[in-house]
Amino acid sequence: MRTSRKYIAALTAAAMGIVSLPAVISTSAADDVIYATDFEDGEILFTGRGGVEVIEATTELPHGGSYSMCISGREKSWNGPQFLLDELCEPNVEYTVSAWAKSEWYSTLSLSMEYTDTEGERHYSNLKSFSGDAWNEFSEIKFSFTADMTNVYLYFESSDASCKLYVDDFVIAPAPVIPIQDDIPSLSDLYSPYYNIGTAIMASNLSSPSFMDLVQKHFDDSITFGNELKPDSVLDKAACQAMAAEGDDTNPQVTLSASRGLLNYCRDNNLPVRGHVLVWHSQTPDWFFKENYADDGAWVTKDEMLVRMENYIKNVFAALESEYPTVDIYAWDVVNEAWLDNGSPRNPGEQGSSGSNNSAWVQVFGDNSFIEPAFEYARKYAPEGTKLYYNDFNEYMPEKTAAIVKMATALQEKGLIDGIGCQSHLDVSFPGISAYEKAIAAFAATGLDVQITELDATTSDTSESGLATQAQYYSDIMDVLVKYADSISAVVFWGVTDDQSWRATRLPLLFDAAFQAKPAYYSIVDGLEMPDLPETTTTTTVTTTETTVTSVTGGEYTVLGDTNCDDLFKIADVILLNRFLAEDDAITITDVGMANADFNQDGDINGDDAVAMLKNIAALD
Repeated sequence: MRTSRKYIAALTAAAMGIVSLPAVISTSAADDVIYATDFEDGEILFTGRGGVEVIEATTELPHGGSYSMCISGREKSWNGPQFLLDELCEPNVEYTVSAWAKSEWYSTLSLSMEYTDTEGERHYSNLKSFSGDAWNEFSEIKFSFTADMTNVYLYFESSDASCKLYVDDFVIAPAPVIPIQDDIPSLSDLYSPYYNIGTAIMASNLSSPSFMDLVQKHFDDSITFGNELKPDSVLDKAACQAMAAEGDDTNPQVTLSASRGLLNYCRDNNLPVRGHVLVWHSQTPDWFFKENYADDGAWVTKDEMLVRMENYIKNVFAALESEYPTVDIYAWDVVNEAWLDNGSPRNPGEQGSSGSNNSAWVQVFGDNSFIEPAFEYARKYAPEGTKLYYNDFNEYMPEKTAAIVKMATALQEKGLIDGIGCQSHLDVSFPGISAYEKAIAAFAATGLDVQITELDATTSDTSESGLATQAQYYSDIMDVLVKYADSISAVVFWGVTDDQSWRATRLPLLFDAAFQAKPAYYSIVDGLEMPDLPETTTTTTVTTTETTVTSVTGGEYTVLGDTNCDDLFKIADVILLNRFLAEDDAITITDVGMANADFNQDGDINGDDAVAMLKNIAALD
């Protein structure tokens, strides 16, 4: 909301002081390491992904000590060392991996994760990448997997297939559980007079109690699955090809294996879901448009693709209705990103890797004439009351805005569309607030519902000053959205914490990697009053952080907050308390220290005291 830059700067300084605490807590995980190796003993548990790699301990190029792991003999970029997790780590638990790694010469070196789903399909996700030829530190990278995933590996690969790779100081440890700030206002509650507040999550987030506590507190109005309902996650290639072999080449088979964990969570916690996405050029495999669903098959005809499209949409809705009848999937993005910034359709051709402007839909149809039948089929098969949206990014580019309005108006006249989804992937330098408002005004003028579907705002300047600028930008954007609240039913953020964002290096979200509110959060709650909310029955969350509570059993406080009893109250006292609450066996606190730590003076010592101490130090009170 509208906030002075001076006030935001103060919030920035305070918030940056607060986040120093969890970084210290995370180091306590070193006492509970699952696996660690510096290769000094020559033992190597890594295997080669391609079966051609030579993996050995070497003194050739260590990072620390005398040895590192060297991987040579690679023939393809994906060749490299892999580490099996199935028997070492538990499902539905969040871990961190740390390592140092380098390539022999300049290349892009990546740490990634692989698993096989219940249908036998292999999935890959990049965790972090570096470019160059120096030693790079992969520090406490979070990962997790669910019980239905098998053959789960962490692996390193390089964009250059011919260079050697080196890895050293490899460590796997449980991720620390950090209490969220329970004493700050809920975004969904604060904005309830205006519109719903939601977020996007992925299956991997379910293993983080702190992450999911933030979801439940701030974003429980609407949940979007980041990838798990996109066509490449839902289409079952083997089943499609088996059906084609039996003579039916027009009935795509689907599976909910990738989305099952998220669907279970939303069902068990009564969270509304925003379906994303049915028809999209990206993350839709090219074989979906080929004869016999073969990678090298010929393109099917327009008429055949229409039948495939209808059956695919029908089968998606049928599977969800059959397996998850109680999950409230209240809306769907029917078509996503069909227009270029200049207002023209995408280019025809194979999509290949994500990010290409090519569209296999345009390849088959010749233009964007596939959009209307997609909405026709969605309206035909979606459960009654489901809202149908067209969704796009860079929606504020004038020519794209005009193309979307023209298309949506034509669909509206036929009763096929309910709303326009504005992704709103922004940066503090672009678009300007006035340009963004023009687009929102144009969409609102159609009379259709408007949803902000993937909001984030990056900043290349991650200093205290840069975060203050980001906070002001977020404040201005939310002012615009509140101004048009009568036309907007939901604002959905594309993620929760910066480190889990697809644009993580530019810190685009409201909460940091330590689950603490950033200045951007404070800027959009400033000036809002908590509305009178109806009484509701509290439902226990499936994954909730267990908060350690200790009662004060003796002693009177001498200096309130002085946990270590050095007659001073400072950040070291908060760190000591949080390590104690995290059950760090190396930490003891005297009776007087415990009395001092009861900052709220309620007889109990818990995370609320730590937060109050931090806020006092940061002069937030």
